[in-house]
Amino acid sequence: MTRVRSIGSIRAELVTKAKESTLCAIKVFNDPLIKFKSEAFIVLMVIAWTYLLHAYYRSKGIDYRYYRQVHKRKTYDKTRHGAKKFWELERCLCDTACPLDKNTINNLKFLIGLRHEIEHQMTRALDNYLSGRYQACVLNFNYYLKTFFGLQHALDTHLSYSIQFAELTAEQLQVGESLDSLPQNLRVYIAAFDGALAHEEYNDSRYSYRLLFKKKLVNRPGQADKVVEFIDPNSDLAKTIDKEYWVKKEVERPKFRAGQVVAEIKKAGFMKFRINPEHVRFWKEEDAKNPSKGYGASVAGTWYWYQSWINMCVELCIAAGEKYR
Repeated sequence: MTRVRSIGSIRAELVTKAKESTLCAIKVFNDPLIKFKSEAFIVLMVIAWTYLLHAYYRSKGIDYRYYRQVHKRKTYDKTRHGAKKFWELERCLCDTACPLDKNTINNLKFLIGLRHEIEHQMTRALDNYLSGRYQACVLNFNYYLKTFFGLQHALDTHLSYSIQFAELTAEQLQVGESLDSLPQNLRVYIAAFDGALAHEEYNDSRYSYRLLFKKKLVNRPGQADKVVEFIDPNSDLAKTIDKEYWVKKEVERPKFRAGQVVAEIKKAGFMKFRINPEHVRFWKEEDAKNPSKGYGASVAGTWYWYQSWINMCVELCIAAGEKYR
């Protein structure tokens, strides 16, 4: 006789699996002997968040399985071996019942997209360059774990500051952090995703958790000291830092949707230029959506064009004579 598990027991198991996956992700990332940090961390955290949201949806009585409904009857989608298909993380995030805030969702969508880009690559430079987003992912997880299922599940007691072998100097922190050291496809993806965010979203700690480190000399022997020192986010120093982040972000190339590209080309005098067929034909003939061409980038499934593509379209229109005027 098959024993049917209760909703509560399944939910508890999902929560346990989510916590275990998170602790594994942190252990892997903090292990100095492991060189496959980013790839392993992202995969494990995607699993952890999937379990957590499954547990949440189950607690709310929301069916998180794929199905087709004809009249009042549900027909569930199944795998080749007969198991029902549950929602993946991206589907969980897109549901109207998703309880996560916008910037936590931004963080997770960024990591999901990054996983797609690095699925078949080893990219060690990411370990340092994107560590702020990994930290935000873990802090967000712990926050929602406690919010959904209570303080008794908190992971705070398991986490502490990681002891370093080297002094935290500017030279050390610059190692592996240059965007130029990343593969072209990752540079395009990161720049495009960040560029599509509003200033407040980009600087939100739920999207990327950034800290300012300051070396401090204690005033007298025996005085207690901490490795990390925080500054007031409302202080003049914090406002100056925020302004510098904003200035850096502002230099990111502007991005255009297809309709905006056509509008810009019409401003250049080519009034007969349309999205279809002219613009579609142009980008297909030029293979313009090939990331290596540098004409644009895909952000969360939507393609954006750079100014360089508009310039190219104008050149092609000029070469066509009076055809598009």
